[in-house]
Amino acid sequence: MITAQDEVKGPSVLPATIALFTSATTLICCALPAMLVMLGMGAVWSGVIGTVPGITWFGANKEIVFGVTGLVLASSGAWQWHARNLPCPADPAKARACTRLRRISWTLWGISVAAFCIGGFFAFFPDAAAALFL
Repeated sequence: MITAQDEVKGPSVLPATIALFTSATTLICCALPAMLVMLGMGAVWSGVIGTVPGITWFGANKEIVFGVTGLVLASSGAWQWHARNLPCPADPAKARACTRLRRISWTLWGISVAAFCIGGFFAFFPDAAAALFL
């Protein structure tokens, strides 16, 4: 028999984790290559491209990468905002775990947004990024 306690679902870190991985593509696309070249380590980036040739697709299609990542971040943020007031279990141990997972989810989402902004800065404002490093 399913009790009311069993029906209460805890928050999931899945949306925040997906957002983190998609925002990491923005760093791979734009921030990492720009940073390596600006620091005089272009040969390292050439080695990465030689090892993983498909990685250049991210840089060539940065509008698509940032569009998809922005949608994932927005939907993940909306999911978390909706879940912020959902009830946690009445059991104290489960309630603490539920609260901890909510904090972890918001932290992951914040890191994702920061990675997205850093990648966007390098992708769409390369002159300003170069001025910071030179």
